[in-house]
Amino acid sequence: MALDPTKHLDWEIAEDAEKTMLKISEIGEKLGLTKEELLPQGHYIAKIDFQKVLERLKDKPDGKYIDVTAITPTPLGEGKSTSSMGLVQGLGKLGKNVCAAIRQPSGGPTMNIKGSAAGGGLAQCIPLTPFSLGFTGDINAIMNAHNLAMVALTSRLQHERNYTDEQLERLSGMKRIDIDPTKVEMGWIMDFCCQALRNIIIGIDGVNGKSDGFMMKSKFGIAVSSEVMAILAMANDLKDMRERMGKIVVAYTKKGKPVTTEDLQVAGAMTAWMVEALKPSLMQTLEGQPVIVHAGPFANIAIGQSSILADKVGLKLADYHVTESGFGADIGFEKFWNLKCRYSGLKPDCAVVVATIRALKCHGGAPVPVPGKPMPEEYSTENVEWVAKGCDNLIHHIRNVRKAGISPVVCINAFYTDTDAEIAKVRELSEAEGARVALSRHWEQGGDGAIEFAETVIEACEEKTEFKFLYELDMPIKERIELIAKEVYGADGVDYSAEAEQSLARIQADPELAGLGMCMVKTHLSLSDNPALKGVPTGWRLTIREVLTYGGAGFIVPVAGAISLMPGTGSNPAFKRVDVDVETGKVQGVF
Repeated sequence: MALDPTKHLDWEIAEDAEKTMLKISEIGEKLGLTKEELLPQGHYIAKIDFQKVLERLKDKPDGKYIDVTAITPTPLGEGKSTSSMGLVQGLGKLGKNVCAAIRQPSGGPTMNIKGSAAGGGLAQCIPLTPFSLGFTGDINAIMNAHNLAMVALTSRLQHERNYTDEQLERLSGMKRIDIDPTKVEMGWIMDFCCQALRNIIIGIDGVNGKSDGFMMKSKFGIAVSSEVMAILAMANDLKDMRERMGKIVVAYTKKGKPVTTEDLQVAGAMTAWMVEALKPSLMQTLEGQPVIVHAGPFANIAIGQSSILADKVGLKLADYHVTESGFGADIGFEKFWNLKCRYSGLKPDCAVVVATIRALKCHGGAPVPVPGKPMPEEYSTENVEWVAKGCDNLIHHIRNVRKAGISPVVCINAFYTDTDAEIAKVRELSEAEGARVALSRHWEQGGDGAIEFAETVIEACEEKTEFKFLYELDMPIKERIELIAKEVYGADGVDYSAEAEQSLARIQADPELAGLGMCMVKTHLSLSDNPALKGVPTGWRLTIREVLTYGGAGFIVPVAGAISLMPGTGSNPAFKRVDVDVETGKVQGVF
């Protein structure tokens, strides 16, 4: 690699690496795919026929299953994707047959603050531009499927207003559903951060007073928060996806009965949009290891995992399969542990907790970094005391991983400004907690900088695990919420809004809904529901403001604090620095 990440931007490094990257046929061969199983989309990206792979290798033992999570991140992220790529590259340097599964980036963070989730420095996946800007079209398919359900709902509302029961049945072949327009659970989605669309009114009369729909309050969420995205992450095959698609609760009748996509006779058409999206995609690291990309839900507002299918394929094809959970171990790992593993039947061999000196300083008292502004100078000068205090947050996450019965590995995701004394303090406190620790310089040195990291993970994978869930699905919903709040977040208890209480009573009274999994929505910037509280907050209570039902994905979704399913775009977004070289057509500035 010719470029230096301390001097060159991620897109410049990716562009340089892409000059010599392997053809996707070579990556498929390295992963062990047959020609029939690899479905190329150009020279460097492909889809995978997962059904053929899983049928061919159904009797082959799975490889080692490794989850990558993190401490509570700063607003700039912790480098989980970078560390996942670094680990894969390090395992590759050791001659291991390795594969990763990561999520597709959303256009929201790509054009806003956090970037494209391709990794960074010398630990990235490529080709960067297509990965970051639409990739194989899966998110577009999700938006079409999701918004089609809203088209079905809103048109049905208008028709039920305009026609008598007899006219309605004659014209549509359907009896009146009697939808309550004030109890619509679903909204619209788009793949950008747009706070102006969080609360809207639709169906306003149009030209010459023409009635353009049923006027009502509505909303937009970001595409990755869609239940259709969650279904993509959870589905085991097309039949499973079709069944789940029909269970999406769109609204409620005036008598309180759920109205599903199956009731609206739209679930089949929604699934039709998703047939190709169900196939995982394939690309590569900077150093030519296979990377499976599938699904893209955030962990603070959704399940935060790449798909079950991606992991099942990777575990059959590779001896070491690295998957990633969004944000910290209180959010992404908790959902990996209690939702993804429950529904997949897979058991992890190791979990990596990524930590940076930068974030530990933030939790220890340094000024909180502001996205789009220069890093405070405190982050480039040594302060072992801040690092030591910030390790309280790291230790909390180590203990969260241990509660699942999994062996934790702390990865110190090193930056060139970190000092030896700061790194030594993290190692000392982590080892005192009984965790394995590895210093990794993958961002700066690629796979060569991740050898210790890879060796430590290999060692951890040989340790016997006693994997167990935090709760069983027959536990009352409120008890589950309280267990997560106390055991995982460190809250003293849980408070509920009147709306949340009403929803929980309705859900708990329905035997089918009461047995669904639990997908918490909470800020990723704190263990608490207040993003301003760093470290390990004490003396606080979790506030649940509403509870959603994702019947198709199989989740009950308690929403904590003031978090929104539609993020906002900041005052200095990344799109300001993205452009195109008009001579070559190459995109510049994506990171």
